[in-house]
Amino acid sequence: MFSKLLLPAFAVLSVAAAQSTACSDPKATFTVNSAADATGLADCETIAGTVLIGSDASGTLDISGPKAISGSLVGYNAPNVNGLSSTSLNSIGLFNLTVMNGLSTINMPALTSVGTINWATANALTVLTFTSGIQKASNITISDTFLKEFPNLNLTTIAKLDLNNNHRLDVFTSTIKSISNSLNVASNGQNTSIQFPNLVWANDMVFRNVSSVMFPSLQTVNASLIFDENHFDSVNAPNLTSVGNKLTRKGSLAYVGNNNLVNISIPGLTAVGGGIQVANNSALQSISFPKLATVGGAVDLAGNFTTPSLPELDDVVGALNLQSTADIDCSGFNKLSGGVVQGKVNCVSKTDDPESLDPSATGGSGTGTGTGSSSKPTKTNGATGTFGISEAAAGLSVVGGLLQMFL
Repeated sequence: MFSKLLLPAFAVLSVAAAQSTACSDPKATFTVNSAADATGLADCETIAGTVLIGSDASGTLDISGPKAISGSLVGYNAPNVNGLSSTSLNSIGLFNLTVMNGLSTINMPALTSVGTINWATANALTVLTFTSGIQKASNITISDTFLKEFPNLNLTTIAKLDLNNNHRLDVFTSTIKSISNSLNVASNGQNTSIQFPNLVWANDMVFRNVSSVMFPSLQTVNASLIFDENHFDSVNAPNLTSVGNKLTRKGSLAYVGNNNLVNISIPGLTAVGGGIQVANNSALQSISFPKLATVGGAVDLAGNFTTPSLPELDDVVGALNLQSTADIDCSGFNKLSGGVVQGKVNCVSKTDDPESLDPSATGGSGTGTGTGSSSKPTKTNGATGTFGISEAAAGLSVVGGLLQMFL
């Protein structure tokens, strides 16, 4: 009799032990195709492997019970899942959702830590509930969603942040202070506002198709800072002192094709490791870098502006190209050749066809035939050598090709 009573107990213990072993196995995959499958994970406090949302899953999946998924939470091509929730999860290693076209809500009020967020083609996603706020994340990529904002991103540091093709995105605000790898904001809503009130240090940063950018505390950009085809009329960086690396002569500053831009204000900028390019900003009539002293590459200014103000310029390793449809005084700049400017000085006033430097030029004295732009650069006199730019920036922006270092 005693043995008969023990057998069910041993069976329960065996099932619990097997479940516990599976929970701690980093190679284990738990496929969730139904609410019952999700409930079956409730006894795991930590899941070391992968929770996979099956392609046959539907409705709202509630993964409550586990406190952590140290492995991955993955959904791919599960069009009938419209909600994903958990009241218990506070950390996820990899949170990967791709081609989840029916997913409209993610409700995870306890979630505070994510290693990597990678959401792509979740174009019905409109509601995020992160009540506790995401306080720790290394990499975040959010692409092709229906989100108007990404709330409660209460980070201090992040390696990579990429927001692209979220066509309803109105505002993105974050407490991030440091971006160690790259920031890419591109092709979101026409009125997208980007706000980093606490950002002090960043590596590569690219902004494309945004309506406003705010980073009042930014002091250093270690690699490149690129503004390409945006809608704003002004860019202010009152505390920014350096862009790029002076020792490696890499990392550039570029404003290209920002048709509404009328004001660039970086009053404290003293050094750029690579090149500077300001080109094809049709409304920009004045250019001033009042404290800029050293440029490790070329200075390339082409557009409709009056005589640029560069009163402290002391060392330009590459060429100096100034071309404008307006009347500019070239006399002072021509005198810089062979001294302050180590490359060739090319200053053209009242030209109908202002041209920017050709990144593919390796020497010679081509004159070019176009107007110069981020997508179709042109040649100009005095371009010698090639640009050098960090791989991250080159991969993030078409303008990257224009930001090499002319020697």
